[in-house]
Amino acid sequence: MKIEELNIYHVAMPLIDPWITSYGADYEIHSILIKAKSDGYEAWSETCALELPTYSYESANSIFYNISEIFGKKVIGNEYESSTKLNDELRVYKGNPFAKAGLDIAWWNLKSEISKTPLHKLIGGTRNEVIAGADFGVEKNIETLLSKIQIAVDKSTPRIKLKIKKGWDKEVLAAVNSTFPNSIFHVDCNGGYTMEDLDFFKSIDKYQLAFIEQPLSSDDLIDHAKLSKAIETPICLDESINGVERAIQAVEIEACEYINIKPGRVGGLTNSLEINKIAENAGIPVWVGGMLESALGASICIALATLENFTYPGDLFPSDRFYKDDLCKPENKFKSPYIFEPLNELPTPNLELLNKYTVKSAKLN
Repeated sequence: MKIEELNIYHVAMPLIDPWITSYGADYEIHSILIKAKSDGYEAWSETCALELPTYSYESANSIFYNISEIFGKKVIGNEYESSTKLNDELRVYKGNPFAKAGLDIAWWNLKSEISKTPLHKLIGGTRNEVIAGADFGVEKNIETLLSKIQIAVDKSTPRIKLKIKKGWDKEVLAAVNSTFPNSIFHVDCNGGYTMEDLDFFKSIDKYQLAFIEQPLSSDDLIDHAKLSKAIETPICLDESINGVERAIQAVEIEACEYINIKPGRVGGLTNSLEINKIAENAGIPVWVGGMLESALGASICIALATLENFTYPGDLFPSDRFYKDDLCKPENKFKSPYIFEPLNELPTPNLELLNKYTVKSAKLN
């Protein structure tokens, strides 16, 4: 497959409500869309690390720059018989997995188009349905949070994720546990704590959470391994797993009992598949995460979650959870509450909305 043309778009998609976590509030989701062409075929990909370098050291601007000025120019006009070859070509550049993911996912989606094989089947998926969970960020008060959780519980959500941060943790967990004692919960710290908070982590063992997601720094594995041995609640790594090598190291030092796989964060679908294999061989279940992407990016995550080892309900959402009018069509919808079906054809941008939300664009050929 020869990559003959790349059209790169930096878009800013307004959220219905701000998404608040330990690293701040996002009012728009800044994402990078790529249209890739090869031999008369075209396919879209999406990669999103948010507007600012908060979740990751990458940002929408850095991703756009690296793809349009460096990575894209490296691969344009070249033949890649496999996604591994494409990734090997980009290996000379350090880090920047979100930027690399945009091109890796574009390769897979082109392959899907050319071979007329749905993406989920192309990557080895076996499920025709994918289970999602309910997620809740930091709210203005606990009462608002409880009312929103009640709606999810009434719809029989299989699990609930709570974003916590210092000052929004102890009272929140106590209130949620007492109000919904029979529901499955886990908490996501987004790296907002340190080992100095060990007493706090020990104190929440009593809630029997499914796990604690990314309690410590995104750069850390060592302290996560220490924390994992010091508390009863399992540890799940998210931001710390930014590539295959980090996954191998995390498994080796027993830094986690679960791994969250976000295709963008780990460098694309090729690395996602490898990390899943590493985890499965180690007996570690995985689950898919998202970055509040459009229906396109979410559908890529749904396709990934059709693999057998993705056993914990994913961070997957219908479009109307965050967007009044999703940039990409068709919009994501539940088949039934908290159940998605993988699509045979991935969503693509509505051109009118693409023009409306585009911050800047570039073309390589």
